[in-house]
Amino acid sequence: MDENSHILSWLTFTPLIGAIVIALLPKRNESAARGVALFASVLALLEALSLWWRFDGAYAGLQFVEQTPWIAAIRVDYFVGVDGLSILMVLLTALLTPVALLASSPIRKHLRAYYALMLALQTGLFGVFTALNFFHWFIFWEAGLIPMFFIIKLWGGDGTERAALKFFLYTLVGSVALLLVFQAIYLATGTWDFIMLRDLAAGGGLAPKLAAMLQQAGIAITPERAGMLLFFGAFLGFAIKAPVWPFHTWLPDAYTQAPTAGTIMLAGVLSKMGVYGFLRILLPIFPHEIAACATPLSWLAMLTIVLGAFAAIAQLDLKRMIAYASMNHVGYCLLGIVAVAHAAGGASAHADWVNEKACALNGAIFQMFNHGITVAALFMMLGFLEERTGRRGLEDFGGLRAVAPVFAALFGISAMASIGLPGLNGFIGEFMIFKGAWPVITPFAAVSLIGLVATAIYLLNFIQRVFAGPLNERWAKFPDLSRRELLATVPLVALMFFAGVCPAPFINLTNTAAMKLVMLFQPAVQAVSRVTGM
Repeated sequence: MDENSHILSWLTFTPLIGAIVIALLPKRNESAARGVALFASVLALLEALSLWWRFDGAYAGLQFVEQTPWIAAIRVDYFVGVDGLSILMVLLTALLTPVALLASSPIRKHLRAYYALMLALQTGLFGVFTALNFFHWFIFWEAGLIPMFFIIKLWGGDGTERAALKFFLYTLVGSVALLLVFQAIYLATGTWDFIMLRDLAAGGGLAPKLAAMLQQAGIAITPERAGMLLFFGAFLGFAIKAPVWPFHTWLPDAYTQAPTAGTIMLAGVLSKMGVYGFLRILLPIFPHEIAACATPLSWLAMLTIVLGAFAAIAQLDLKRMIAYASMNHVGYCLLGIVAVAHAAGGASAHADWVNEKACALNGAIFQMFNHGITVAALFMMLGFLEERTGRRGLEDFGGLRAVAPVFAALFGISAMASIGLPGLNGFIGEFMIFKGAWPVITPFAAVSLIGLVATAIYLLNFIQRVFAGPLNERWAKFPDLSRRELLATVPLVALMFFAGVCPAPFINLTNTAAMKLVMLFQPAVQAVSRVTGM
């Protein structure tokens, strides 16, 4: 592993270089934008695969670190690195971007702007998953949101103005909350560095510094309340982005109105930014606060799972159905993360609970990756369906398996992966989450199982109504998947099988970092247990 290779900087800025090249293309060569975008995204994928190959899963610390002073006056460093919490997210971003570009053939207008924005979006996502200094992490966070606003607004379906504005306003509220929180933290501690803040919080030194800073400003507040106030601000930013119920109401409109490629990136990767925030920021920097709020957060995770699933059952618009299904699966990830924060089992069962929590956390990280792959395939094939027919209603189809057997088979496999069928990727992540969460937060895990049953109901109903039964003669000439569509779909389906049958190459990347985070968290859990009697 060469720490001085600058591989993360090359990975992050390769798409941005591609976007600049596209912007400089002559207008008469606008069609070349697609080729440049695909080349840049494939090059980034190769860099990400190289990163994955060289990554040492047995090492719990940061790898491929680059740290250079940037703005000395306010102690801003360009600080990037990856560990087991982020490596799969980097790989997911690199995998889904070329898939989304292959699904972009229906785009006909403003091609240079569209493909440049898609690549700028990829750079923002890479930055979010590798940056370790809040100042430039926040720049990347916003760089991932602004391109998506324009992608929804300019290339979406009917009602894009409202959907794009709603998406922008909700995410703006979350971004402002995060900015205010970290400005306060910087004023109190003098650092933006996530790793330094983690170490400070682990020693119990962050909240007193926050309280002292606020008291100097004339605000009388205890350290506990100061820490909790900032925790709620950071939680709001990530809960909106994930999204967690009840902060999800921007989701159905944005997912439904975005073009197919936009929905792939929204559901497949952008929603993971919020969940990743729980892993990188909330758990390590606010361990005492999240432990104190573990029970309310478990309620939110459970409600996100169950209400998301029942909302999906109620939908007749197929795209809205999968949008709510995506929210449901985010809830599973949150359930695994929140289990880490619970005080359970007592000192005598310390080792057992550490292992169970590590299992739940590994499952949550793996499920983030799995869900990204599966939901991208589902939304992409829904896009193919709408492109052919101009429709996406549950009652509009029937019997398509007779004329498009490959389409039906690949969609069916993706749906089974989303349900959690053994042998496919969704099963592994969900099994690990419930296996780890069950002994720690049994009531919440038990009720959340309703979400698994509801998922099977709406997806099997989807398959029955659209692909099975007698053929609707209106679609007698419905074409099967083209070569381009197969090129985009088959790798995702193959990955569902590979991750479902051989999950070890993925889990080995995350396990050491997950265990380190759980162990970091134990003192916070024990401290809350002593104070609250939990």
